[in-house]
Amino acid sequence: MKAVILAAGEGLRMRPLTLDKPKPLLEVAGKPLLVHIWESLPSAIDEVIVVVGYKSDAIRAYFGNEYLGKKITYIVQSEKTGTARALQLCREALGEERFLLLYADDLHHRESIEKCLAYERALLVAHRDDPRKFGVVVTDDRNRIVDIEEKPEHPKSHRVAAGVYVLDSHIFDYEPARSPSGEYFLTDMIGQMLREHDVIAIKTEFWHPIGYPEDLKTAEELLKQREL
Repeated sequence: MKAVILAAGEGLRMRPLTLDKPKPLLEVAGKPLLVHIWESLPSAIDEVIVVVGYKSDAIRAYFGNEYLGKKITYIVQSEKTGTARALQLCREALGEERFLLLYADDLHHRESIEKCLAYERALLVAHRDDPRKFGVVVTDDRNRIVDIEEKPEHPKSHRVAAGVYVLDSHIFDYEPARSPSGEYFLTDMIGQMLREHDVIAIKTEFWHPIGYPEDLKTAEELLKQREL
């Protein structure tokens, strides 16, 4: 099974830390973020497609063409066109297989990711008191997603997409709309897909998104607590 990791962003909110290195190589507990993500990948993953952009040479130099027994394919996203466009660049490399999709700046619970693989299409969700900065998810009584909206001003729930998705080739049947920021979001594609195909919400046991420099210190503290 293949995994796609989106790692092309400049990490502007992480400045000045990202002036000299890409965000996925910023360290938490002595290891780059992308290594933590790699170590959370299920054993079923044997190939990883890494979408790179900003300072991509540094990522290539660190991981090479294979890392921890998993083959690597690099795909370049040269423009800031959003997560949907990043995934669409992987269409040919993915073929018709079901695949796992993650972002390069989140820490995750490996066993929760494993649970997603039991479904044809699924994504991890988490509770946030203020969900407006995330993709907000609404589910029915069978944990099927009935609505997903990117960064809404008036959220319909406190459940948010936690950045781990199990998808199949059906996702490429849907063309996202251009957002006011000029980007094309994966959540738009998923929102269209779930009208015709079930997508299951799985509650994650641990998720720590890293958007600002202070999140790195918090991440280290959380990892230490989990080791106790």
